[in-house]
Amino acid sequence: MTTNIPLNGARLWDSLMHIARIGGTAKGGCNRQTLTGLDGEARHLFQSWGEAVGLTLAVDRVGNMVFTRPGRDPSRKPIAIGSHLDTQPTGGKFDGILGVLAGLELMRALHEAGAETEAPLVLINWTNEEGARFSPPMMGSGVAMGIFTEAEILAKQDAEGHVFGTELARIGWQGTADPATLQNLGAYFELHIEQGPQLEDEGLELGVVTQALAQSWYEVTVEGAEAHGGSRMAGRRDAMMGAAPLIAAIENIALTALAPNGEPGRATVGCLTVHPASRNVAPGRVWFSIDTRHADPERLAWMGREIKAQAAAIAAERHLAINVMDFWHSPMVPFDTTLAEHLRAAARARGYKFKDMPTAIGHDAVYVAGKLPTVMLFCPCHGGISHNEAESITPEWATAGLTVLADAVLAAAGRVA
Repeated sequence: MTTNIPLNGARLWDSLMHIARIGGTAKGGCNRQTLTGLDGEARHLFQSWGEAVGLTLAVDRVGNMVFTRPGRDPSRKPIAIGSHLDTQPTGGKFDGILGVLAGLELMRALHEAGAETEAPLVLINWTNEEGARFSPPMMGSGVAMGIFTEAEILAKQDAEGHVFGTELARIGWQGTADPATLQNLGAYFELHIEQGPQLEDEGLELGVVTQALAQSWYEVTVEGAEAHGGSRMAGRRDAMMGAAPLIAAIENIALTALAPNGEPGRATVGCLTVHPASRNVAPGRVWFSIDTRHADPERLAWMGREIKAQAAAIAAERHLAINVMDFWHSPMVPFDTTLAEHLRAAARARGYKFKDMPTAIGHDAVYVAGKLPTVMLFCPCHGGISHNEAESITPEWATAGLTVLADAVLAAAGRVA
């Protein structure tokens, strides 16, 4: 079923380009990190756009912006759309922002049509999805869904020692609403760029996201002994020469961790520190991080066991101590099947080419799915490039996402006029 409300893809695109000027970079991207003055400026613009079409804004104690449009039946739980306005330091114009502004365009179209829904509608800008300035990411949704406490998040510090709660108040966006009230939503939809190349490579316009991959993160410390760069190689206990084959093995472990459908795992070594970090000293200690992900939880667990086994073998061979410590785990998170079918039905009715697919990347929807019926919709991005100033989509892809999102949301909310 499709809707005939006046959705305006060109206006969505203009809004994306308008907000991209806030924190716009010389290379065409955006640097609008959370709780900066630029974040505050974008929030004020978003507020003005929402209030112009009759939405009521509430801001909670961790800065989540929650717009509400009443429904004909106030006893029904609201149907929500959301994502985020904050970016990476060298981010693009579409990551997160597309989902927020597509939700706004639906609200604008309903306002212009004088249309009602049975259930109320909610539009959310979650605070600090990116985690670029304050870590961990997805703080706003995490507090709202009970993953983190307010106190621990408000006390977080960035690399320069600025406190989250103090910065939230400084930019004027610490509200009084209780974040936990967002657990009372009836359903949650999130439109996002894919941040991968599958849809573009396969000539598809949309992806219905059915699950979030399971993730396990580790921290590895390799301990050996420092040695002068001029000393003989024999007998060295070089921590770097132990870390290097283990890091190389991690890639092979991911590639051979095949699910029944042939899909391999994913593994990333993203951080590495070396001690003493001197040009003419063989390192005595190396620390690095590992991020592993898989659609099959059993294969993900195998990856962890295999990494630890390889570490033990290398340690024994090279007379090193290698500790692989479990750091964090997120289970496979399924999205709601009924909401996913709303998206599929809308895509078919609109004539868009789509596929079901998982997300390997964390989103606010992953936390929300632990408490509420939730689904995500992907549109392609050129080359799969994201978290990069070169991030790019087409107006046509944005419009496809907008229209299918709108149809599915209205199917869930019950449009009555």
